[in-house]
Amino acid sequence: MLKVPEHQVAGRQAIDGKLGPLIDKSGHFYKPLQDDDERGTRELTFYHSFSSNTRIPHHIRRFFPVFHGTQLLKASDGSGLRPHLVLQDITSDHLNPSILDIKIGSRTWYLEASNDYIQNCFHRDKTTTTVSLGFRICGLQIYNESGFWKPGRKLVQNFTADDVRSVLRKFVSSNVGPEPDCCFADSVYGGCDGILERLLELKTWFEDQTMYHFRSCSVLLLFDKESFLRGKTPFAEVKLIDFAHVVDGNGVIDHNFLGGLCSFIKFVSQVLADSKGSTMEDKF
Repeated sequence: MLKVPEHQVAGRQAIDGKLGPLIDKSGHFYKPLQDDDERGTRELTFYHSFSSNTRIPHHIRRFFPVFHGTQLLKASDGSGLRPHLVLQDITSDHLNPSILDIKIGSRTWYLEASNDYIQNCFHRDKTTTTVSLGFRICGLQIYNESGFWKPGRKLVQNFTADDVRSVLRKFVSSNVGPEPDCCFADSVYGGCDGILERLLELKTWFEDQTMYHFRSCSVLLLFDKESFLRGKTPFAEVKLIDFAHVVDGNGVIDHNFLGGLCSFIKFVSQVLADSKGSTMEDKF
């Protein structure tokens, strides 16, 4: 039995008769490929390339959803059978996960795209924090004891730098009010297996890798705040998602993604430092 993803925070959703992804109880995420859109073909090409690329370090593969091929399924919009990417459902092992979807890079378009697409991206990049910060929040949900705080798309698109800092604090707080306590910051952002350390691991790889350029790709952060509230030790995850606009790196470092990632790391590290009341060593 397939159903609409409960914890999808951004992107096209399979609601109100629209085409979007589906999930099953086995931990699979089914992303539809569109017939008249090269984005699906480009993403499928990337997954085939990445899966067979022997130059990808094993420790880097864990940042990408597992690819299980493609499958013909009934589309969520009622248009009949349609090929779907079969991917790992990243949220399946989490209970009521808090999630941040961060689109990385100060430029989300690429030269091979159509002029209409480039103009649309150019406008969106300028009117969000994409250009000013090198990244933007695309969607989020933050769990608290009364349910999820999940601001609407328009509110998220209008986030400023101060809003981004506030969201990063709320993400690791027991409350989502105007004065978040950041009581989970050290456990979620810090430590040898925390989000910051994993982001730094990705940064190290992007400082060298020249195989791919990741345009309009997101970093997904998620952890189970409910486990903290119940006195259990949760695990935080960092994943890269959305590869419909990946292009060949042609032997050149992806400075667009790397620069945006470094900027985001600084924001996270500052929240962690502020929560400790001290200044962290500058690693950048």
